[in-house]
Amino acid sequence: MEECKVLLEYFPLISEHEEFFPTFVANCVFNTLLCYTAIILNVVAIYAIRRTSSLPKTLKTLLVSLAVSDVGVGLLAQPFYSFFLIKWLRKNNTGCAIYRAFLVIMNFVSAASFFGVLAMSVDRFLAIHLHLRYQELVTDIRVVAAVASVWVVSGLASPLILWLESDSHHMLLTSVAVFGFLITALVYIKTYLVLRRHRNDIQTFQVHQVTQDGGEIVNFARLRKSAVGTFYVYLAFWVCYMPCAICLAAFVIYGPIIDLKKFFLYSWSLMFLNSSLNPVIYYWKMRHIRRTVIDILRKMVRQRNQISF
Repeated sequence: MEECKVLLEYFPLISEHEEFFPTFVANCVFNTLLCYTAIILNVVAIYAIRRTSSLPKTLKTLLVSLAVSDVGVGLLAQPFYSFFLIKWLRKNNTGCAIYRAFLVIMNFVSAASFFGVLAMSVDRFLAIHLHLRYQELVTDIRVVAAVASVWVVSGLASPLILWLESDSHHMLLTSVAVFGFLITALVYIKTYLVLRRHRNDIQTFQVHQVTQDGGEIVNFARLRKSAVGTFYVYLAFWVCYMPCAICLAAFVIYGPIIDLKKFFLYSWSLMFLNSSLNPVIYYWKMRHIRRTVIDILRKMVRQRNQISF
């Protein structure tokens, strides 16, 4: 029983119902809508990514893995969170076991997304930095093995982390988030520097009218666009996840005060929003995926018109 009190102290109490009522309603409506967008948009994204032949297989694998974790958010994490919100609206307590199950699911899909974004950032850096040696060193089998490792580690670490004390749990998650942010920021800074150097080299060759392989220019442009697309995925991830990490660190300093608990509930909704934003970024910044989606929609419209006639 004492363990349950420690676990639930960061969530609203029944006595605080009036204070939290608008927060419950806003988050419940928001997450109910996001459940559908996260599932539908990511299922379409997975189908489109698999059908896009112009994408490298390694990038396809990483994108599909991230989209699968986002589908998991819409199918599992968000309905579970909405269940909590409805229970609180009805002034019902949530049991310790249910709360622990929710945290395991949250940790699992969050860790899979976190490591997926990190792996995708490193992959695009290697593609640009290694250039011609990339296909030799970063093979399809190695990427599949890396993605499988991400899911296995996420699955094993999610329940184990609950054995930590509450403050230690929050500090560990915050530390991992900060470390991941620094690593991915460093990767993208180095990616930008490599891209700028390649661009300057190409411009120098063109000024001196040196024979230039047109295929290499096209390949460089393709790599640059894919790096920009994954950068937006990275940026959206940290904008959506960082408030929750900040909130967890603030709990350790200030304790479970009401205003902080309200911010905590909204920060979870912001995290869930990321799963609906990712496929939008794929369609917006990755031209080949966008074309595939448009082709799919056109075929659906044609088939519907044929059936109607």
